[in-house]
Amino acid sequence: MEILKADIEDHETLTSITKKSKAYWGFSEDILKEWEHLLTVTKDYIAKNKVYKLVQNNEIIGYYSYFFTDEKTIKLDNIFILPEFIGKGFGKILMNDFLKKTKQLDIDKITLDAEPNAEIFYKTFGFETIGKLESSIKDRYLPIMELQIDNKNIS
Repeated sequence: MEILKADIEDHETLTSITKKSKAYWGFSEDILKEWEHLLTVTKDYIAKNKVYKLVQNNEIIGYYSYFFTDEKTIKLDNIFILPEFIGKGFGKILMNDFLKKTKQLDIDKITLDAEPNAEIFYKTFGFETIGKLESSIKDRYLPIMELQIDNKNIS
């Protein structure tokens, strides 16, 4: 198993992983179709952002992506795993790799808009919920989460 920088040619595979992973949480086909533009990973997106894929036995089984929102803040934009690998520690592997990479950067915080089903997952890594963002589904809110970085303790 290895984590590699994604190539623009990976866009269709990453899009498929995103859609399958989102569907895992029981969203209807109508909702997934409404979110099509949000669940699509384009070649341009991969070219402009930091995108890393998790490869096992020559198959991409998950990925994460992030970008800078300002010079001291990173937004974790995506972290998705194929449904058959959810709950088996692969999300933790991706998250640890992401956090390791961010330690090499001079940043103050990491933000993300969480899938409500994944809020507890992010809290295990020290993220705190600081707000909520209304989704397109009535009475469904995405937790806005943040992790403050203490660069003094980074070695």
